[in-house]
Amino acid sequence: MDNTNLTNKINEILNTSRVGVLSTAYNNVPNSRYMIFYNNGNTLYTKTNVNSIKMDEIESNPRAHILIGYDDTNNRSFLEIDATLSIAQDQETIDWLWQNQDKSFFDNKTDPELCVVKAQPQSIKIMNDKTLDEPQTINFED
Repeated sequence: MDNTNLTNKINEILNTSRVGVLSTAYNNVPNSRYMIFYNNGNTLYTKTNVNSIKMDEIESNPRAHILIGYDDTNNRSFLEIDATLSIAQDQETIDWLWQNQDKSFFDNKTDPELCVVKAQPQSIKIMNDKTLDEPQTINFED
């Protein structure tokens, strides 16, 4: 499958799937948790608390693995994303996420404990897609 079709498949999954698993590591100990993700293109965003253990994990090791997609009723395809994480606390990013996405976990967008985890993909692998004979990967340059 060519990159245009792969990109379309990736976008389809990212635009329809919100809940995924974010896996990080701290002192060589893996830590995974469900997160609600939102995308702008291939870049994923999720809210967190500035006092979360994720902050220490990201500072220590910004590489992460994200699983997103998979619907056991009609769409079994999902994405494995190798990403570099960063923290965004700028008001523009928070406003975008707040206006266009969910408002769970925080009372308002000016909550001083609200920040955004930005996941910039290094690679995205499409798994279990019924139109593909085998998993396909797209690599991104830094």
